[in-house]
Amino acid sequence: MKIQFAIIFLFRTLITLGSPGQGPTSPPTEIEVLMLQLATEMKDIQQKYDLLTEQIHQDLQVMRSNLTANLSKRNQIEYLVKKDVLNWQLDSLRLKEQSDISKIRYIKGLEIIRLLYDKTLSLDHHFSSVTTLNEIHKISNPNHYGEFRKVKELLIDKRDKKHGFDLTKILGDNVYASITHSLISLFNNNSASKAEKESELKQMECILDFTLSVHNDLNTIYFETVFLQKSNENVMKAVQQLFVDFTKPIGYGRSLSDCRNSDDWGSVREHLNRYIIELDRALQNPTDKREVLKLQINLEFPIDRLLQFITEYNAFIDQGAKFYEKFEIMLNSYPNEQQCQTVIPIAYNKLRESIGIAIDKFNTAYKPVEINGSKMKEILYGINEYD
Repeated sequence: MKIQFAIIFLFRTLITLGSPGQGPTSPPTEIEVLMLQLATEMKDIQQKYDLLTEQIHQDLQVMRSNLTANLSKRNQIEYLVKKDVLNWQLDSLRLKEQSDISKIRYIKGLEIIRLLYDKTLSLDHHFSSVTTLNEIHKISNPNHYGEFRKVKELLIDKRDKKHGFDLTKILGDNVYASITHSLISLFNNNSASKAEKESELKQMECILDFTLSVHNDLNTIYFETVFLQKSNENVMKAVQQLFVDFTKPIGYGRSLSDCRNSDDWGSVREHLNRYIIELDRALQNPTDKREVLKLQINLEFPIDRLLQFITEYNAFIDQGAKFYEKFEIMLNSYPNEQQCQTVIPIAYNKLRESIGIAIDKFNTAYKPVEINGSKMKEILYGINEYD
């Protein structure tokens, strides 16, 4: 009963309570709903078997009382036999209860795997849609700004033919080489007056200031996003392997991607049902407890692997959220944004907006409920650390 109370209290806390002084939290996520269902179904199973074992315990108490009475040897033998039968029934009920709970945990574990796999696929799509290196290059390179190109072409027309020089194609596309060459050309333009030079510099100053300020930050965002995408690919491989390990005991041989793409979850359930029938058959044989234990361990061990994966997944999501919070700080740190608002490209503002949306998703859509640690033990193993 303590375990049941702990489960109920835990999920009431998760769903109905907010921070002190605040109203209820947001609606439960899909994984929270799964865990609520698991808690309810486990509670129903435990109540069912509590009623059955309670009656047996009462009958055992009667047997013990009778055995202490001054009875004939024949009656004592009769009561001892009945006591052994009751103890066997009690052991059988415990095994059957564990079997029913293992089935529920296993099914919910599969559904959690499916949800987490969907999340990794969404993350992969997200990382693929983040600004590409080509877009980063356009935002942070002044050569892609029309005003800069006009001034640059004007400088080329006015340059000193004797002392001027052209950059190669590679250096011409390089941010620092192009800016340096343009400034040298401007200051060495002997045909232009000081006022003309200042006017031309005025036209370029915001473009040069903005692109030089954000160039390194944008490159950092790009390459660290690529790193996160590679990390997500590793997490995706891990969840796919987890599915293989999870379904191996029940004899399901298809991959997670095949199962998902063909919506073959019904077949997985059929394999599980056949496995449970085999387990129930073993439960009916009182001399085959070793086989029962083996079959139950085969269902319990994959759940342990699921716990490990959730810890790995949570760590990755926490890392991704921190990266994107850093990206947001970088993109909002341009000091001359007010003065140079007109030259900041739409793509830059869209990138900032997408980063903000990504942070929210990392903290909500991608992040599973905190069900690792002691909370996960309470739900998946029925272990209450306060028992």
